[in-house]
Amino acid sequence: MLTNSIWRQYNSENNFRELLANFCKISEIDLIEDDKNLYNVLKAKLTKKELKLFAMDSASISDESIKKEFECNDDELKNAKFKLYKKLKQDKVRLSFKASSVEDFA
Repeated sequence: MLTNSIWRQYNSENNFRELLANFCKISEIDLIEDDKNLYNVLKAKLTKKELKLFAMDSASISDESIKKEFECNDDELKNAKFKLYKKLKQDKVRLSFKASSVEDFA
């Protein structure tokens, strides 16, 4: 499942559920149950660049490699990470990962 996704390019496991729960401060049991649906919501809420940054950063890829991939400097990378994690904590994004919102994306 999700074998050809951006996430799996950088992560060997589909562990985005635990990471989303951590960053969004939501219990894992409150998240959308199906990983595929949850990943689709994640893709809908983040830009391709943000999703790739999230996948790379979560895979503990070095900042140097990330900067090379995105062709940016230290300040731009720091700012991009700040915006990404701030976006994940916003209610309008965070609450879309909850199981009660699955009807909107199914």
